Amino acid sequence: MADAAAASEALPEVKPGERHLILVDGSGYIFRAYHALPPMTNPEGVPVNAVYGFTTMLSQFLTRHAATHIAVVFDAARLNFRNEIYADYKAHRPDPPEDLVPQFALIRDATDALGVAKVQQEGFEADDLIAAYAKAFLMEGPGQVTIVSSDKDLMQLVRPGVQLLDPIKQKPIREPEVLEKFGVTPDKVVEVQALAGDSTDNVPGVPGIGIKTAAQLINEYGDLESLLANAEKIKQPKRREALMGNAEMARISKRLVSLDADAPLPEPIDDFVAKPPADHKLEHFLRAMGFRSLLARMGKLGEGSEAPRRGAPPAALRHAPTAGPVAPDLSAPFGAYETVTTEEALARWVADAQAAGVIGIDTETDSLDARRAKMVGFSIATAPGRACYVPIRHGDSGDMLSGPAPEQIAPERAFAILRPLLEDPSVLKVFQHAKYDLEVFAREENGGFAAIAPIDDTMMISYAMAAGKHGQGMDELSVLHLNHAPIKFDEVTGTGKARIPFSLVPLDKATAYAAEDADVTLRLWLLLKPRLREDGALALYEQVERRMVGVLREMEAAGIKVDGAELARIGEDFSQRLAVLEKQIHALAGREFNVGSPKQLGEILFDEMKLSGGRKGKTGAYSTDASVLEDLSAQGVDLAARVLDWRQLAKLKSTYVEALAAQIDPADRRVHTSYGMAGTSTGRLSSNDPNLQNIPVRSEEGLRIRRAFVAEPGNVLISADYSQIELRLLAHLAEVPTLREAFEHGEDIHARTAAEIFHLPPGKVDKEARRRAKTINFGIIYGMSAFGLAARLGIPPAEGRAIIDAYFAQYPGIRQEMERLKEEARTNGFVRTPFGRKLWIPEISTKDPVRRAGAERAAINAPFQGGAAEIIKRAMVRLPRALKDAGLKARMLLQVHDELVFEVPKEEVEATSALVKDIMENVATLRVPLAVDVGTGHSWAEAH
Repeated sequence: MADAAAASEALPEVKPGERHLILVDGSGYIFRAYHALPPMTNPEGVPVNAVYGFTTMLSQFLTRHAATHIAVVFDAARLNFRNEIYADYKAHRPDPPEDLVPQFALIRDATDALGVAKVQQEGFEADDLIAAYAKAFLMEGPGQVTIVSSDKDLMQLVRPGVQLLDPIKQKPIREPEVLEKFGVTPDKVVEVQALAGDSTDNVPGVPGIGIKTAAQLINEYGDLESLLANAEKIKQPKRREALMGNAEMARISKRLVSLDADAPLPEPIDDFVAKPPADHKLEHFLRAMGFRSLLARMGKLGEGSEAPRRGAPPAALRHAPTAGPVAPDLSAPFGAYETVTTEEALARWVADAQAAGVIGIDTETDSLDARRAKMVGFSIATAPGRACYVPIRHGDSGDMLSGPAPEQIAPERAFAILRPLLEDPSVLKVFQHAKYDLEVFAREENGGFAAIAPIDDTMMISYAMAAGKHGQGMDELSVLHLNHAPIKFDEVTGTGKARIPFSLVPLDKATAYAAEDADVTLRLWLLLKPRLREDGALALYEQVERRMVGVLREMEAAGIKVDGAELARIGEDFSQRLAVLEKQIHALAGREFNVGSPKQLGEILFDEMKLSGGRKGKTGAYSTDASVLEDLSAQGVDLAARVLDWRQLAKLKSTYVEALAAQIDPADRRVHTSYGMAGTSTGRLSSNDPNLQNIPVRSEEGLRIRRAFVAEPGNVLISADYSQIELRLLAHLAEVPTLREAFEHGEDIHARTAAEIFHLPPGKVDKEARRRAKTINFGIIYGMSAFGLAARLGIPPAEGRAIIDAYFAQYPGIRQEMERLKEEARTNGFVRTPFGRKLWIPEISTKDPVRRAGAERAAINAPFQGGAAEIIKRAMVRLPRALKDAGLKARMLLQVHDELVFEVPKEEVEATSALVKDIMENVATLRVPLAVDVGTGHSWAEAH
């Protein structure tokens, strides 16, 4: 077999009689098995998907690789000696998934059943034990050591007699591969890691220095200490300052990344001697777990054997080689898809899909609004190039002239045949934008498909790795990753007045379009899903982004009640105020004109009033956008100020008062916003139809609109809002002891800042000084310039510069962090949140100075916005389960920036508030405490 041959080539040449030790990185096997397989339980209801995957991989490994000694090395606990060196080591690592925790002990039982030694040691990581055993084994005499792992931290162990075996690619990792990865030989890897740090493990390193720069420095100076001794001679000022200012942190980082080859050996090497498993012990274990397919391979599948209750693993993994799934064949041509019009044909496709184990699936509908869309048909892909389209409502246009409907399966019959597949826990259903398709399925006949699981979402897989780098739409991802431009919707439906509904598209064209979508989705999954681990985004996707699909669906379905009568009163009031403003504007202009016409306004301002600053665009009309009017208003032009007020009020009236009234669902008198999951570059959610993110927070008008959002009788609304979360993230990332101290003691952070930068006694900080400090505190996060600060505060630019200089003099750690972020973006093309997520900054290297400056501001702000987004998403994922487990009836309704809104029975307010606050404040570990303000009231305005 080709894969077995490749695997054997990856092993070192071992002479007859020569000793050979194989050390398997247990954690790598565990997490790959868990994330690759759908949920499964044994006959007792215990989760076992990771146990099954681990057992399969290790048993197949044993049949293909020979060694004199073998052991699986596990981590004993999260804390180890490194936490004594640096308390925040691995502080950002999320807890293991709840359904994985009970599988750890069973995985160790599986290792025993397979006759393989297992080893772990409190206070040390598995990597330390691997280093220690490799050293001890070679000290006992000639031999070879193979470490089954692709973990970069283990690459420092590579040397003659020791190699790594990549368990996914089945390729050896020796000195050339290490050199390619790190730019240095294996003996220098720890020097590079000490400088570059590791955001995944929270190893600090030196700000602004990545792998490439670190390798250059180590190759030039030899080692870390020599580099630090000569740091003052380095020509680049930022690099020099970073090294000199973070020398001790670099030394700490080196201690963190250096494996302890002198760690105690909890088991003697003699216990690792390879031996076949005891048949009775292995058979007993497999039967207890219900692993029928593994029993069958052993020829021991007898009567009474039980299967895992949640199904077998996907076929793509059932038949995969030890090291993981084989590389997908993406070369199959697109097209030649089947149109399924009979129940027999659909049943055949469902059987094929269940055998495949992983399928791509897509829906075709008559609306982009999932709550109102009617399914026209659906498509299934079982392999690259093999897909079908199932029409169910074609010809259903209400147009008597459109002719008879084509042959197709009745919707209720199609769904009856499809339901077992969609609800089969052993088949992974892959969607592109799963939230939409799942909602469409859920609204279908007979109560809908409420239990479609397990699912993956290629849009969110891509977004977890590439936020800000490119769009996440299927067409764009297909061109980018598959070099294939899919058929466009306009090509099959037409455009403009000639557009026809999809239900009237001829079936051959509909099939070519729809089946291709499912095919592309499956290919994208095959290509992108394995990259999540390599990219460091697997935990983000599995534990946050994928779980948000269900959370947001529940929130969108719940909606929030809107008082239509209150909206009408607000609208009438806004109309009256707009009329008053319009009269004032006409009086200031000296004549009547259409206030909503930028062209007419420009003529009055720059032609009739002769004001300076007028700029004409390509159409010949003057620009009167907000920035122009704000400049004029700052110069004392009252007309410009009144027009800004008019525009703001008119926008609120049309966007919220009128739009909200039109979007109230007559069935439940609630509005149901739609959350965009992958539309921002920072990981934040967006809100559409209606957009609830942009209601002004602090204006009276914004408060009035919030008063129209109310609780049902017998309930109240709870608003839980993170307090100054981005400033807390700044204090967490930057070395600013006074800022951290202020947060730790619950001080007024803006008053504290004012006292320090304006040199005021704490009791003498007035409202104006605090306002200025607040403006600069938040402005710094957004990369605000001295000119911008001056404009915001209404002071001369020189004074703005003096304030910023004083700020950075007081908090030099903040300036260093800002420079580190810009350098990180320039070096890598992205910055990371405090939790490791990549946020791409595409224009950081552009030659256009204006766009580059904007990119630098984005690089500074992105980790704070992105970090805040991840924190609130983590809370959103945990809260529904926590509320349910506590027996509380609260429903999470809205997420707006750093705020969550719940509807709660009056008698449960106290218990719900306490639980929500506890989870939100403890969902992430920072160097400063998180704080959440909780308010309650009948309306959103009262609660906020």
